[in-house]
This record gives sequence, C-alpha cells and structure tokens, in this order.
Amino acid sequence: MGRLLYELGALDEKTRSANERGSSKVGKRSFAWAWNFDGTLEERERGITMDIATRAMATPHRQITILDAPGHKDFVPNMISGAAQADCALLVVDATTGEFESGFERGGQTREHLILVRSLGVTQVVVAVNKLDQVNWDRDRYDDICEQLKPFLVQTGFQAPKTSFVPVAAMQGINLANRDDEEAALLKAWYDGPTLLDVLDQLDPPARDITAPLRIPIANVFKGSTSGTAVSGRICGGIVQVGDRVRVLPGDETAYVKTIETEDESLVWAASGSNVTLYLTNIDPINLNIGSVLCLPHEPIPLAASFSARIIVFDVQIPITTGTTVELFHHSRDVPATISKLVATLDRGTGKVLKEHPRVLTKSTSAEVHISLRATAMTGPNSVAKPIPIEPFSVNKDMGRILIRRGGETIAAGIVVQLL
Repeated sequence: MGRLLYELGALDEKTRSANERGSSKVGKRSFAWAWNFDGTLEERERGITMDIATRAMATPHRQITILDAPGHKDFVPNMISGAAQADCALLVVDATTGEFESGFERGGQTREHLILVRSLGVTQVVVAVNKLDQVNWDRDRYDDICEQLKPFLVQTGFQAPKTSFVPVAAMQGINLANRDDEEAALLKAWYDGPTLLDVLDQLDPPARDITAPLRIPIANVFKGSTSGTAVSGRICGGIVQVGDRVRVLPGDETAYVKTIETEDESLVWAASGSNVTLYLTNIDPINLNIGSVLCLPHEPIPLAASFSARIIVFDVQIPITTGTTVELFHHSRDVPATISKLVATLDRGTGKVLKEHPRVLTKSTSAEVHISLRATAMTGPNSVAKPIPIEPFSVNKDMGRILIRRGGETIAAGIVVQLL
C-alpha cells in the first residue's frame, strides 16, 4: 500500500527518502514502504504491523479509506477492530516458494484472515499475488496459487463474481498502477488483465442505511491537536452533524460534536459507512472508551449482558460445550464470555433445526447458542458482568455481528438473534 500511494502521488519524495534512510539505519531497508503506515517506534524496530493505520487514496471513480491491518497472529484482536470497519478486503499473499504454503496451511494467517473478514460481513475480496518477481514471473506459480485459493474462498462464503486476483511485484511497483517499465516485460508476456488500481476502482460500494438510528462504535480515543477530545470510528447507521448532542453508551454521559473530520477534510455532516474523526466538547475523556457507542440521546442503543446468537463453528480441535469460556469480539471491544446454553444445531443452508439441545458443537456446525458475558474480577465493582451496546442483526447488520475466540484462535462467528 505504501508503494501504491507513492505511485498515485499521495506519498511525497521527501517522506519516501526519509523512510528509506531511517529503515536502512535500523537494518530493515526492505521495510521502507511499510513505514508509511507503521508509524510507532516498536512497529518499525520489530518490522511488523501491530495496530490499525488509516490512509486515504483516490482512484478515478472511488474515494477509498485504507485500513492497514496487522497480519501477525499475536495482533489478531487489532486486525478484527480494523476488519469490522471494512467494506472489502485486499488480501496480499507472498508468491515465493514455501511462503504462500506456510500462510495457507492449517492454522496459517491467510486462512484465518479470510474467515475473519467474511464473518465480519465483508463480501468482496481482491487477492494481490505479490513478489512474483522472486519466482521470475512464473505463470504456473501464479495459476497454482489462484487454484488453491479459489475453492477456499467459495467455502468461506465469498462468491466468485466478487473475487479478483491480480499479479504484482510491489517493491518494483509493477502492475500496481501501471506496467510500462521494461521489468514488466515478463509479466506482459502472459498477463493483459487489469492493474491493482483498476480492480480497486471497480469495487462496488455497499448500500448505506442513512435512515437508521445513529451508531458510531469508538475505535480510537485521542487528544485533539487543537482542542478537546477526539474519537474515531466508522458510522454504522444514520447521520451525524456538527452541533449534534450525542450520548455515550454504556454510561450516562453526553457530548456535543464540535467538528467532523475525514482524512484532514472538515465536514458539516457524515453518513453511514464513513470513517470519521469527531471532536467532542462538554465531556471528560475518562468517559470515552474504545468499544463504547455514540448514539443520539432519544435513540439509544440497547445494552445486553446475554443474548442468543446464530453461529458457525470453524475448524476447531476441541468441541464447544455448555459452559465453554471464550472471548467475545464486537467491533473494537473484546470481553470475556461463556457459551451458557446450546439451543440447537441448524442446517447451514436453510437454517432449519436439526437437533435440539445438542451436547457438543463440532467443526463446521451451524448452531443457535446463548452467550453470557462474564465478570472480569471475583470481588469489587468488576465482579458483575457489565452489559455491552449490541443490537440484533435484523435491526442493524453492523452492530449485530460477533466473533468468538479461545486460546488465541478464532473458533466461531455469528450474528445476534435476540437480546435476553
């Protein structure tokens, strides 16, 4: 993405050469392009993305917000926070021998990331097969990677017409925005399809529900550059305007929207689907937490500590039983929870009940379950499970999706059916 922004003129020469000098100094010269997104000292020293970085880019027909998500398995919770805000996924796979295989094997991050983004409602995926210059632009290698990924994409729930594959060599900038260089001759010998930019320019923007009640899950809280406190996140329903009074849930606090910004541009209003930064006044920053939801005072989002959900169990080693303790992910919030009841197993295609009160849920099962949040401490104020802002999927799709993880791996995903 760093190289693509440079090709589009969104990264200036001064910053590029500063990144190149800095990355050479710490012995990570090949990470120079990534420094455009990986801004913290720790990310740069370790050479991995740890948190979500956002940048904007313009293609001829689209305004695109890039959410650069971490690929490392230790930072999957951060990746979930980014994927929950996305409309489509750009999956970058490494074509070098052995590298693609290690990501695609059981337990590999290529698999987990595809399952996660699909579970969070993303329906479009673009696969950039990168580093093809390392295998001498071998067409058979490219075709082999595409053939391995296609059945898995279908199985994960992506439809073939919404899936695209593009061969690229990002370090050289080949086939990102153009392939006019002499180095691209080997690729042009067998590929005459679109560049990555062409594919991104053709993405379908999803329908936005601007008539729904306002919902903005907070993804980040920070001190504003000039004044007040700023929060950022994606609007998951409705419209927000400068001057609006908004309520923060959970809690009893309200604030006023002083300014709305998106990628350094000031707006008077913003609608569902936009990634925005709101500058708030009349509120103590201590009352703003990542995972809280902003809404209008007369249309509050419900809070629940237990709910029924329809889930699909992934490729798990240990079956899920009643009382299984898990981590529940909902937007940027993750809370301890328990699978308190197994209601029924369902037919994945029709949703019909196959068996009531099953004893266990094994891999690839679809089921209805009850989920209850757990307290974070045995005594004191945290000894009672605190409800979280959540809505049934039928009311608001974005606010009704959940992911369930256990022991560092994602074991299920689903939708909220009813608040209990």
